[in-house]
Amino acid sequence: MTLSTLQGVSHTCFGLSYLLALVLELARLRWPGKTLRTAALAAAAVGLLTHSAFLLIHHPSPATPYGSLLLLAWVLAIFCLYGAVHHARQAWGIFVLPLVVGLVGLSLALISTGGANDAAIPAWLVGEKFWGAVHGLLLLAAAVGLSVAFLASAMYLVQARRLRTKANPLDLKMLSLERLEAMNRRAVNLAFPLLTAGVLLGMLMLNREPLATLLTPSLKVLGSYGLILVVAMLVYMRYAAHVSGRRLAVWSLLAFALLVGVLMAAHPFAEGAK
Repeated sequence: MTLSTLQGVSHTCFGLSYLLALVLELARLRWPGKTLRTAALAAAAVGLLTHSAFLLIHHPSPATPYGSLLLLAWVLAIFCLYGAVHHARQAWGIFVLPLVVGLVGLSLALISTGGANDAAIPAWLVGEKFWGAVHGLLLLAAAVGLSVAFLASAMYLVQARRLRTKANPLDLKMLSLERLEAMNRRAVNLAFPLLTAGVLLGMLMLNREPLATLLTPSLKVLGSYGLILVVAMLVYMRYAAHVSGRRLAVWSLLAFALLVGVLMAAHPFAEGAK
């Protein structure tokens, strides 16, 4: 059995564990009770443990689309398990687990396209030198913040619709609109400076590259600049324009969609490495 096959099996194991946890969470909507909740928590915990083991064994680089999606999914899986325990009566996993499963699925799809191959990436970018590690950690933390803003926004829109229509067909127990809006605000406030600092640090690193690299920036670099503008617009709309919570939620969803696109794009340092 080849190494790529072993990676696929391990990857599938924690992906299916998260998927099983999601199915059990959905079943709880129809048959609420401690048994299904315990089973869902156990499946999520197994997924997180096997996910962590996979990262420790294979240490995928955050410079690759495959590695960045997988690392982000791991952080969100921790967030999901913590939230499910801390907010036991809230429909937490219903919103977080689809995001985790989706990111894991995208990273698995990238294996067949060569996205998991990071052998040629420069050593400084995978954390063996200080500034490369700082660059990666800043962007990962910003991605987590935008993911939390996405989750809060999705829950906000669902909760707002439920209150407006006075309907609750799925018997979802959710946080109030005020708490969800505060979660979104804090996540964006955290993500903006981290994202800005990470991208600026990356620009300084690009200045060391040949002139052709600077004149023809990659899709990932251009997307990162666009992401800063979108997040800056979110901050402006909240504190200066005072737009409605619904519009802010929609913009947060768009920011996350752009984030996923940026993560899936090839890193400029990885493209020309030998």
